[in-house]
Amino acid sequence: MFSFIGSVSDVIVTVLRTVGLPGLLALMAVESFGIPPLPSEVILPFTGFLVADGTFSFAGAISVAILGGLIGAYAAYAVGRWWRHRITGLGIGKLRLEPRHLERVDRYFARHGEATVGLARLVPVIRSYVSYPAGTAKMEPFRFGVYTVLGATPFTVALIYAGFLLGSSWAAVSADLALLNIPLVALIVFVVVFLALQVAGVLAPGWPPRRAHPKAEPTAPLAETPR
Repeated sequence: MFSFIGSVSDVIVTVLRTVGLPGLLALMAVESFGIPPLPSEVILPFTGFLVADGTFSFAGAISVAILGGLIGAYAAYAVGRWWRHRITGLGIGKLRLEPRHLERVDRYFARHGEATVGLARLVPVIRSYVSYPAGTAKMEPFRFGVYTVLGATPFTVALIYAGFLLGSSWAAVSADLALLNIPLVALIVFVVVFLALQVAGVLAPGWPPRRAHPKAEPTAPLAETPR
């Protein structure tokens, strides 16, 4: 059976083994940029395994991983910031992005931008995409970088250290990742169906899912009876 996660893991392992720390830098930059999605939950533990067998130093691996994540985060931030006005009007049907949506993002990041960026770096998947709205909201670049590093550091250290402790057990853990194929595929199918139903007008935009209320047809004015 084809294993999506297993195939991605094989690529990550090959890059880290053959390219070394520059490969780790590139993988973490792509992971933080979010396109294509690469799981840091595979990159960082296997990096820890390579620390355990003496391929990388612990300090070097952590530093390079954080630097790569910061590079990818700033690249995503730049896309969000420079494309702010270009993305207005994009979308299909009721999923079209309007100026009022950007105004909401601006207000939210003005109040909670630092905490959002810092905490999001601790959450898988979300950590790879929070940079886009931060850039769209034009969060101050230096503060964005500081809170990106503050949030990414404990996440990075914890996963590398976990891989270090696993040591030679990495192969068994890597095989167990195949169990995530079913929930991953189910999540992708759910998202596609959910968006399709919104585009079709069956569901209203937003979360939680709710039926769209059809717009009432305008009633024609009653004709005046002649006197």
